[in-house]
Amino acid sequence: QVQLVESGGGLVQPGGSLRLSCAASGFTFSKYAMSWYRQALGKGREFVATITSTGAMTRYADSMKGRFTISRDNAKNTMYLQMNSLKPEDTSVYYCYTRLMSADYWGQGTQVTVAS
Repeated sequence: QVQLVESGGGLVQPGGSLRLSCAASGFTFSKYAMSWYRQALGKGREFVATITSTGAMTRYADSMKGRFTISRDNAKNTMYLQMNSLKPEDTSVYYCYTRLMSADYWGQGTQVTVAS
């Protein structure tokens, strides 16, 4: 059974940092690309970043470039999102995502709130 469990969200002041984690189980983590998405209240789900199975290549949404860093530790079956210079508009629920055998899998999400 595929499971994706996010953690690390919380309340942070503008300009602050957070590191999100996504713990994966139920599949061979090291063989699949992984991604982060986010969804703000009342808005659609938005792509954040993606990383290839080995971690050799990454891609970011334009508004996250230079502030967010996606990474993974295949030995720990875990993906990360380091978020720096956070802005109030980064406030969202952040989701972990992967696609296996033509099926989409999402975590339950972790809330990030950027406010003073």
